Amino acid sequence: MDQIVFDIETKNSFADVGGEANLKKLDVSVVGVYSYKDNNYFCFDETELEKAKEVFQKSNLLIGFAVKRFDLPVLEKYFSGSGFNFYNIDCFDILEKIEESLGHRIGLDALAQANLGTGKTAAGLEAIEFYRNGEIDKLKKYCLNDVKITRELYEMLKSQGYLWIPKRFQTKMIKWEYRA
Repeated sequence: MDQIVFDIETKNSFADVGGEANLKKLDVSVVGVYSYKDNNYFCFDETELEKAKEVFQKSNLLIGFAVKRFDLPVLEKYFSGSGFNFYNIDCFDILEKIEESLGHRIGLDALAQANLGTGKTAAGLEAIEFYRNGEIDKLKKYCLNDVKITRELYEMLKSQGYLWIPKRFQTKMIKWEYRA
């Protein structure tokens, strides 16, 4: 079995679908994946979601940032009729672990800056513009950069047992025992 780090981008925004309550109305533009088994990054566009599903089906651990509250519910509609259920696969959601420890969210960019000294290449709404402008290569590159950042944060967490969490005018370390 494989372990994968993943991220999705959408064609539309919450404003387009009537707010966060309509999360499942968002449409996937690309799915970025890092496969530990293959030691490689892959990006699937909206026409290749069946290939993405095959990668997910061969996994026993899904790793991501805010994937339980965003990515998985959006993806679910694409695979629900096929008998495949994401929720039967263990999932390690970095943002969920941070929220459990701190009681609030933090953005991936701020977390990457504090721990990796690098950040995202664009913002989520820019990814929608990339899609709308037909800049699919730019969109895929952006998505895979988020996957790379998430993977590096996950590896850091596994190796040192903590991440630095920036907070207005200070940085706080949170520790927890890693269990996948």
